[in-house]
Amino acid sequence: MAYTTINKPSDYFNTVLYTGNNSTQSITGVNFQPDLVYVKGRNTATRYPTMFDSVRGATKRLTTNSTNAEDTHPTMLTSFDSDGWTTGADDQTNGSSETYVSWNWLAGGTGVSNTDGSITSTVSANTTSGFSIVTWTSTATSNESVGHGLGTTPKIVLMKTRNVTGDWYFYTTIIDGTNDYLVLNATNAKGNAGESVPTSSVFYQSQGSGNTNVAYCFAEKKGFSKFGTYAGNADNNGPFIYCGFSPSLIITKRTDTTGDWFIYDNKRPSYNVVNQTLNPNTSDVEESTRVIDLLSNGFKQRAGYNDTNASGGTYIYMAFAENPLVTSTKLPATAR
Repeated sequence: MAYTTINKPSDYFNTVLYTGNNSTQSITGVNFQPDLVYVKGRNTATRYPTMFDSVRGATKRLTTNSTNAEDTHPTMLTSFDSDGWTTGADDQTNGSSETYVSWNWLAGGTGVSNTDGSITSTVSANTTSGFSIVTWTSTATSNESVGHGLGTTPKIVLMKTRNVTGDWYFYTTIIDGTNDYLVLNATNAKGNAGESVPTSSVFYQSQGSGNTNVAYCFAEKKGFSKFGTYAGNADNNGPFIYCGFSPSLIITKRTDTTGDWFIYDNKRPSYNVVNQTLNPNTSDVEESTRVIDLLSNGFKQRAGYNDTNASGGTYIYMAFAENPLVTSTKLPATAR
């Protein structure tokens, strides 16, 4: 059985649903002051999946379905608050009567200087949950080392240039143990990265001299997060993926050929089967065909679509916990 040092995962990650009012609105119920807010409109197709973080600062947005550079929007996310965040009257985050989902992570505040790498970075790290936000300015064109502050090796580093257009590079060692990459804003199959694999103190990047950049780093933590792969079987009785906890968030992507990214969570809906998905790489509305079950110890695919469960297809997943299967006090979690 899995044990954990995080008995209440919602202290570090939480999903919040809300309805827009086209005015100033405080989004509450997060349970902490978030450092990364990822928000997406659910029922209008022109609402981009957008990331805000406390290191770059409120009002600074990046959209994961595009290569766009960072821009400033003073009426989207206007502040990070003790129990969530505040939005102004902007349709992307607060359109009248529109529905939204906000995925929220806790890091370590606005960030501190880190000199572990060949260049100095600013790092907001939460070593308990294995998540950090990193910003830096590149000084060379290839394989520079950048400190990430986690004290353990991240399995995923999501990286984006801020001042110029560029893809969202999703670097990971979970596919075959080497440093591979996917593109979050696209459907591409995996490629082989030219950079060295991350270490417990640094990751490596080739973002171009003079560019400003951001990275979101994720290390696996027992009972809280699990990152891995599974093989599809093209059956409604699809593969079961063991996580060691009841998941609150699942992100999947096919790696051996093209396919969309999919996000599932335990709030849309709050019961099985989970049949409401959103795509990080598109501005599409929610769809209801790529269904899964969220279980007490993992998740199970329940449809045979090529981009989630093709026969012989290979897929990656990121999973974050609702409840650990067994807490640090040896108490078992309950099923949904």
